[in-house]
Amino acid sequence: MSDACCGPDETPAPTTRAWWQVRELQYALVAAVLLLLGWIPVLAEPVAIGLQLLAAAVGALSFVPGALRGLRRGRLGVGLLMTIAAVGAVALGRFEEAALLGVLFSTAEGLEHFAVERTRRGLRALLSLVPRTASVLRDGGEEQVAPEALVVGDRLLLRPGERAATDATLVGGATVLDVSAITGESVPVEVGEGGGVPAGAINAGSAVELVVAARAVDSSLARIVHMVEQAQERRGAGQRLADRIARPLVPAILVLAALVAGLGVVLGDPLRWIERALVVLVAASPCALAIAVPLTVVAAVGAASRHGVLIKGGAALEELGRVEVVALDKTGTLTRNDPRVVEVVGGAATRDEVLALAAALERRSEHPLAAAIVSAAGDPPVAADVATVPGRGVTGVVDGGRVRLGRPDWVGPDDLRERVADLEEAGATVVVLERDGLVLGALAVRDDLRAEAPEAVTSLRALGLRTVVLTGDNARTARALADRAGIADVHAGLLPEDKAARVAELGDRVAMLGDGINDAPALATARVGVAMGAMGTDVALETADVALMGDDLRHLPQAFTHARRARRIMLQNIGLSLAIIVVLIPLAALGALGLATVVFVHELAEVLVIGNALRAARIVALPSARPPPPVTAPGLAPAPVVSGGDGCC
Repeated sequence: MSDACCGPDETPAPTTRAWWQVRELQYALVAAVLLLLGWIPVLAEPVAIGLQLLAAAVGALSFVPGALRGLRRGRLGVGLLMTIAAVGAVALGRFEEAALLGVLFSTAEGLEHFAVERTRRGLRALLSLVPRTASVLRDGGEEQVAPEALVVGDRLLLRPGERAATDATLVGGATVLDVSAITGESVPVEVGEGGGVPAGAINAGSAVELVVAARAVDSSLARIVHMVEQAQERRGAGQRLADRIARPLVPAILVLAALVAGLGVVLGDPLRWIERALVVLVAASPCALAIAVPLTVVAAVGAASRHGVLIKGGAALEELGRVEVVALDKTGTLTRNDPRVVEVVGGAATRDEVLALAAALERRSEHPLAAAIVSAAGDPPVAADVATVPGRGVTGVVDGGRVRLGRPDWVGPDDLRERVADLEEAGATVVVLERDGLVLGALAVRDDLRAEAPEAVTSLRALGLRTVVLTGDNARTARALADRAGIADVHAGLLPEDKAARVAELGDRVAMLGDGINDAPALATARVGVAMGAMGTDVALETADVALMGDDLRHLPQAFTHARRARRIMLQNIGLSLAIIVVLIPLAALGALGLATVVFVHELAEVLVIGNALRAARIVALPSARPPPPVTAPGLAPAPVVSGGDGCC
């Protein structure tokens, strides 16, 4: 929160308190009861005054201590303005106004703290997805241990209906995981041997064994919660604007009130003008302005994280709401990130030899296409001096021969050019294999379009967003896939640095969606970098401004809709806060409004700002849009992985 904000300097820690357990609301309730008792007509005047003074004192407990601490540190906050106004009202004999100020200000303070706690409590609730115990297999038996006691390499037994205590890897069999509470995806995820199981995932299939991949404190779930909490403190342009106005406004208000009081002493009744000066203090206090944006950010970021979207703070939230162009990577983003070898073309070598040599070069690569080639080859030979040429391919030495594998525009296909072109037209990514300058063959790898991609693109278009595909793949393959997704603007054959340059050319309001690894330069260049599939991906979490925790593209238009709404709420809050100050100051200075009226109007405005900010915690439905009909790519039907030997699928 801003230093100019109302109330204590310390940000309240997230707890599970109900509203009646909030300290400031307790003060407000007690002060209100005392004030009501002081209004009983039959009470003697000294008793009524005593009750009103006691009400003012109890209400002041919510802001006077914090104001004094801030003053000792040289900070002038709204609490100081309220303290001066309350003391002045008591000095002038306006005990009811002083008590009312304490009641209303404490109520606004308590509501603000409760609102912050509620939104942060929802985020921290993610950690409750981790079970209290985990079943560990040790020394031939099973024992229950706390998640904190797990170490990397422990073997776990995950029964049906149980949650994973930390990130782990499936070591036998297969199962289905319910990750809806983590990623927001309602469709269960199938996981086979070697697949990752994130912390908090529910086993919706048969009992399986896992190997712990990360300690509980380092799990993907714990990292996400920690990063969102950090993100909530990051300030966007709207919050900086509110701070720039609120910080100098407090000393300016003190000067204005002093001028009003001084001028009144010279021109008229000193007591009346001093009272007007106190009213000006309350009327001009920027408390609502100071909380207008931070509370919206906390609510919006927390809500997004609970629906599968990690937004790193107010700056990212605001920029996401201003985006006009969405650039998407192809491999692993528009596609399912499950590539398969669908064709092996032999040239000067047999298909088995082509597949084996290609796998030898790719066996240590982290690229998804490389994994498909290695999986298809089985047990490839060992390559030496392997070197990756970014955006082009890989080289190495196998059995004494210099081997090169890469894009057709880097390794010329020679006599295979026509076949390579046909495969690319059909939507496959083709790599050509060469040994000592002789083309041996080519491999076609296809990663199918995500089933939800056309629907997601249509939703983006319904939001008025322009979509663009940026890929390092060849133009034919990229165009075939983009057509099926419903995207007309395609830029293919791009190296990582080319993607970054193209993002810069697309304008100032561009979001780039990629995997956070090969697309890191483009993610950094874009106004908003969005990483796909953040669960368990450190690079994605660190590089991007926004991360989709699951692999469902429909979260992307949902994120834009949410950010736009949150930004509108920020602007509404800032506008309302400034309007109240602008209207109340001259009315207070001219004596048209008394202290009680100004206190009521001012605190009512703060309550309205808080209520409006909490609207950002609600995820609204996407605009309805019908996806375009899918286009079937010619020439390549779905096919099993080629293991070599008998040719094409």
